[in-house]
Amino acid sequence: MNEKDVDINEFLKTGFNIKAHLKKFLNLSLEELDNRLTHGLEDMASLHPGSFKPDEANDFYESKVGNSHLVELAAWHLASSEYIADTLRLQEMFAYGQVLDFGGGIGSHALAAASLKDVEHVYFVDLNPQNRDFVAQRAKYLGLEEVLSVHRDIESTGNAKFDTLVCLDVLEHIPDPSNQLLIFLEHLKPNSVSLLNWYFYKGKNGEYPFHFDDEEMIAKFFNTLQSNFIEVFHPFLITTRAYKPIK
Repeated sequence: MNEKDVDINEFLKTGFNIKAHLKKFLNLSLEELDNRLTHGLEDMASLHPGSFKPDEANDFYESKVGNSHLVELAAWHLASSEYIADTLRLQEMFAYGQVLDFGGGIGSHALAAASLKDVEHVYFVDLNPQNRDFVAQRAKYLGLEEVLSVHRDIESTGNAKFDTLVCLDVLEHIPDPSNQLLIFLEHLKPNSVSLLNWYFYKGKNGEYPFHFDDEEMIAKFFNTLQSNFIEVFHPFLITTRAYKPIK
């Protein structure tokens, strides 16, 4: 694509028209949608069983959360637009070629990446079928459906090799994030760039029950990260970091 169809200023104004897209997708009035956005985090947290075994995490996100995850993510992206905008600027700085957006949620990063001239194709991967359907619909609204495809997992991408990986606010939801890094490595090209962040913390009062924060798990994660990736400097003061595989 020669010109951007979506840009960061548009995200700051409307979140890439997220409210209009969500209103239509969920068949809600604007008042109903605003009410759900106001209570998005609480509604999502109420679905959590309080605790679950690590091997139950995938089923929770794929089958239990429904469209509550969409609403919670939309509320967060709208309320934290300045922070999200910096992650989009970082993506604009590095993204090229074949892009994997792993656990892409409501699609802000996938849609922005699909509009970049150096990006050939974006593979949006998310366990939640509601998220996948919503992002596919958003791509059509924005005229990006030819360069963006939606998938349940990496395997369903045809085991593509990627030049860019975007995995934001996802690793803390995975019971074995170290293994996920190794899976990424299998699918990354040698000169690829990975944009990653994490939040291994359940909160002082357990307000993030969806996160894993076991100390041994965290130590293993950082050992795996530092053994296989080298950090690339970027100037943005955000939690997201850029990495290249160690050759």
